Amino acid sequence: MSAPAIHGAAGVRPSSPPGRLTEVELVWREKQIEHWIRFGHAVHEQILDRRRRVLSFPAGAVFAFVRWASNGFGTVVSRIDILRAVSAGDGYQTLPSVRPGGEILLQTSGWPSVEQVLLLIDAIEALDIDPAEAAPDYWRHVHNRLAAGDAPRSYSRQQHRAWHLRQRAEP
Repeated sequence: MSAPAIHGAAGVRPSSPPGRLTEVELVWREKQIEHWIRFGHAVHEQILDRRRRVLSFPAGAVFAFVRWASNGFGTVVSRIDILRAVSAGDGYQTLPSVRPGGEILLQTSGWPSVEQVLLLIDAIEALDIDPAEAAPDYWRHVHNRLAAGDAPRSYSRQQHRAWHLRQRAEP
C-alpha cells in the first residue's frame, strides 16, 4: 500500500520556489513507521525514494503533521502536531523531521488525544472550511484543553468569520 494522499496539496509545484521554506520529511513503511500530512498546502515536493519524500511549506502556512510507529508489541508512537511555518528571523520550536522547525499551535500524543484532534479536523471540513485556514487561536485552544483533560469546543462558522475579519483589520 502506498502513502496516504496529502490533503490540500493540489498546488504542489515540481521545482523549489525561492525563499525559506519549512521542510517536512515524510516516511511510509507500512505498519512500522508512518508520517503524513493531514492537512496543509505544500508548495514543493521532493521524492527521495519509494518510502520517503520531503514537502515544503511557505512562511505562515498551517499544517498538521501526523507521526505513528509500531513494533512487534504494538503502537509505540501516535502523535499529531499542528504547526505554522515560520519566516526567516522568527523564533520557532524544533521537531523531528521538520526543518528548521515551526510555531507549534497544537501538540499531542497518545491515540485517544490524536483521534480527538482528527475528529475535530473532520468536523471543520464538514463545515466546508479548510483546517489550514482555521484560526490559529483555535488550535491553541484545543491544545490547552487536551493538556488540561477538558473537552475542546467545536470550531464554528462564526469563529471562522471573525478570524478572517480580524486578519483584514490588521495592518
